[in-house]
Amino acid sequence: MQKYATIHTVSYDSDARLADQRVVHHLAPNLALLAALGETGNITRTAQLLGVPQPTVSRRLGALADVLGAPVVEPVGRGVRLTRAGAILADSAARALGAVESGARKAREEIEPDTGHIVLGFLHLLGRWLVPNLLRGFRARYPSVRFSLVQGSRQQILDKLAAGELDLALVAPMPVEPGLEATALDEQELLLSVPEAHRLAERKRIRWAELADDDFVTLEHGYGLRQITDALCAEAGFEPKIAFEGQESDTVRGLVAAGLGVALLPRFGRGTPAGVVEIPLSPKVSRTICLLSPETEHLTPTVRAFRDYVRAQA
Repeated sequence: MQKYATIHTVSYDSDARLADQRVVHHLAPNLALLAALGETGNITRTAQLLGVPQPTVSRRLGALADVLGAPVVEPVGRGVRLTRAGAILADSAARALGAVESGARKAREEIEPDTGHIVLGFLHLLGRWLVPNLLRGFRARYPSVRFSLVQGSRQQILDKLAAGELDLALVAPMPVEPGLEATALDEQELLLSVPEAHRLAERKRIRWAELADDDFVTLEHGYGLRQITDALCAEAGFEPKIAFEGQESDTVRGLVAAGLGVALLPRFGRGTPAGVVEIPLSPKVSRTICLLSPETEHLTPTVRAFRDYVRAQA
């Protein structure tokens, strides 16, 4: 005979709920008071920080104690300290103030978009040229806008954008993700990087299938270049022999220069690092760099302005 666990349900007493609501009603106007008192431990300094008379602070604490049914502070020496109940409320007050301050920032930016804040995520490689160029151009128009820059792999950036930790993102290749709007910005050719002494170093073009016996140096799973490399190998009918995996393209390129394998990478730029030869592929291989933004109209004016600026550069 099967035995089933008994699930006990507890109903929330309506009187207790009303009592909690009364505490919240009195606590809400005093969030800053409790948070400040938790830091200073002194009613006089708390009153000075809040810009209110000391008797006002004392009256508010007394009223809160009456509603709570227990004091929130107790004397200690020439000052006061929070009681256990007061400390619990002060901790909640501090956390609630963080959410309120975040909301106030967004509301202020809604009114003053020229002084907003943007959290931008992007691939490491794009930090070399694309991101600095975009920020320089945008800041020439909006010099007071602040940026928080977050770098990572393609998958890490996509995950952070989906979680709401980023406002906008620059990635490649272009993903097909629900809830995101993608704008193509540039088509970037990818080349094969080989050591100078490699058997194919003198070639003008290389077919990917010719690399079946080579050791590969590549980025880890989750990076766009790794995704493209694996797809090219699968299409050519072989499984790549991965000698080294890394998280930075410059490290990968350095390992190629040391003769430890070949790698699929974007063109380095002006010149080529010592010890590395870059060779185009046949057929040509490229990736689309794109701007990603949430598929929503609930963007601050500052974020919307940067999104529109970047789109206009495409």
